[in-house]
Amino acid sequence: MIPETASPQKFKIALDAMGSDSAPAVEIEGAIQAVTAYPHLEVILVGPESLLKAELEKRGGASLSLSVVPASEVITMGDAPLQAIKQKKDASLLVTANLVKQGKAQAMVSAGNTGATMAAALMTLGRIEGVSRPAIATPMPSLDGGSVVLDAGANVDCKAQYLVEFAVMGNMYARHILHKSKPRVGLLNIGEEKGKGNTLVNEAYPLLEKAPLHFVGNVEGRDIINGRCDVVVCDGFTGNVILKFGEGLVKTFFDLIKKGIMKNVMTRIGGALVKPAFNDLRKMVDYSEYGGAPLLGVSGVCIICHGRSTAKAIKNALRVAGEFVDHRVNQEILEALKKIREQALE
Repeated sequence: MIPETASPQKFKIALDAMGSDSAPAVEIEGAIQAVTAYPHLEVILVGPESLLKAELEKRGGASLSLSVVPASEVITMGDAPLQAIKQKKDASLLVTANLVKQGKAQAMVSAGNTGATMAAALMTLGRIEGVSRPAIATPMPSLDGGSVVLDAGANVDCKAQYLVEFAVMGNMYARHILHKSKPRVGLLNIGEEKGKGNTLVNEAYPLLEKAPLHFVGNVEGRDIINGRCDVVVCDGFTGNVILKFGEGLVKTFFDLIKKGIMKNVMTRIGGALVKPAFNDLRKMVDYSEYGGAPLLGVSGVCIICHGRSTAKAIKNALRVAGEFVDHRVNQEILEALKKIREQALE
């Protein structure tokens, strides 16, 4: 679970209230929970005005730090991202991104179409100077308090320099959001030995060695969760496969446990005895505890949530968005990349 922090400052977060599979109920409930739990957050709900205000009134959120900005269109999960962005100019997702661009919000959160969210953020906010390609940073549970994998799907094909940039951005995420004082950065490979792997990782290895990072060399898939490193760098194709495999593995694991516990009276009794331990484990691997995955590298804070997000996931995504702003993560990324460029010229 990502540690929670408190801040005396007020941060405005724009939330695409029409993104998730259960919109807008999930988004509004999550926003209510967020501003109730974290008084330093103000949430701007974006979507059909009458619908959102009615939902707010029904849930008793009209008097909280929540406001509504109208948007008449919605980009659905089935829409082609670029086409939808061009055709639906008043879509809730685009209005949300524009609020950040205009300085009316300091971060954006959406549980909508991932491709459209990435495209909207990139086209509206642009890239941080020195970033070739933004990357999706996905938090993962581990024996050492959590790790982050990037890229998790934004860039299927990568160059070695991209992986270095991913490492720098992941390093800042681990430091400021996972609260790792000296994040260990690993390059995902099929073996630990230097020289293994494909052309991409072999070209990236020496660049990572020279970068101002705590680079621990090549790491394997098991090292993502065994606590050996805090930041795992890979291309987006590999990262997305890892992400989807992990989601399926967790579900299958708990389904098998449940099936085994329900076999007979004795296994049910045993299951009742170990239930607290299993509840702790479930919480550790529950994506809703992490809220969402930040799109690192865009010139603004963008948190991408799962389409099946619960209110709890939305609440935590809003919290994490506030932490990104509070810790000035984008400025830290900008300065770190600038330092690498200066070193290359020496």
